[in-house]
Amino acid sequence: MMRPTGFIRLSLVLVLVFALPGCKTVGGWFGKDGKEEKTETLPVETLYAEALENMRDGDYSDASRYYTRLVARFPFGPYSEQSQLELAYVQYKLGKPEDATSSIDRFIRTYPRHPHIDYAHYLKAVINFDRNISFFTRIARTDVSSRDLNGPQQSLNDFNEVIRRYPNSIYAADSRQRMVYLRNQLARHERNVGLYYLRVGAYVAAANRGKYLIETYPRSEYQGDAVATMVVAYTALGQKQLADDATAVLKLNDPSHAYFSGDFPPKKGVFRRLNPFKGELK
Repeated sequence: MMRPTGFIRLSLVLVLVFALPGCKTVGGWFGKDGKEEKTETLPVETLYAEALENMRDGDYSDASRYYTRLVARFPFGPYSEQSQLELAYVQYKLGKPEDATSSIDRFIRTYPRHPHIDYAHYLKAVINFDRNISFFTRIARTDVSSRDLNGPQQSLNDFNEVIRRYPNSIYAADSRQRMVYLRNQLARHERNVGLYYLRVGAYVAAANRGKYLIETYPRSEYQGDAVATMVVAYTALGQKQLADDATAVLKLNDPSHAYFSGDFPPKKGVFRRLNPFKGELK
């Protein structure tokens, strides 16, 4: 006669067996219909072809499943290498930047001499670029003086790495264009911080921010605004010589700047659009 404890254990085992028909068993992976999924039986060439077709058709969910199983079943060889690279792209398209970055970093560490390693670095930069676009769309709704710039700056560094390592790559030109965009956006951020400091009367901080913008992002779209910020700040501080020098530089490099028509710094309404803080700006 079976003891009660033994009967209970047997019952639990049976419950688990019948409750999990979709789990992996010794024979392979089984779907809801009890049939073995073809990701477990296809040869590597066919498995890769299926993954690639799904990716090209925009079915990134199925592509991710095929690539993942291919790498698990065939961890070595050219199909596995290419699948790991394309899996990172698929994860990026699925809106999983953390997974995509993890996959691409692992690929770069494992295959530093891969024929498409330039694309790997470029893809990493694009992932970070897209992840930080929302930063720039939200920047006017927050206190710009307290924003964390690590994300956009990292994206800028990633594109610079592509150009530095692979100057003749087909991805170098696009990387340069994206770097120009990022530099201008980061410079605009610094310009807005400088304007905020002018608004609240923090003139030393405003002058320093203008100088920082010029030194860090030379030839950006906001270089003129940076110099104009310095002119206004030095004038308010009674630093006539510094103000005159900055004015001369501004006139030489940007003679049509708004400062010379009396439209700089922007009026109060413009400041509010740039920096609509929760608190009132008197």
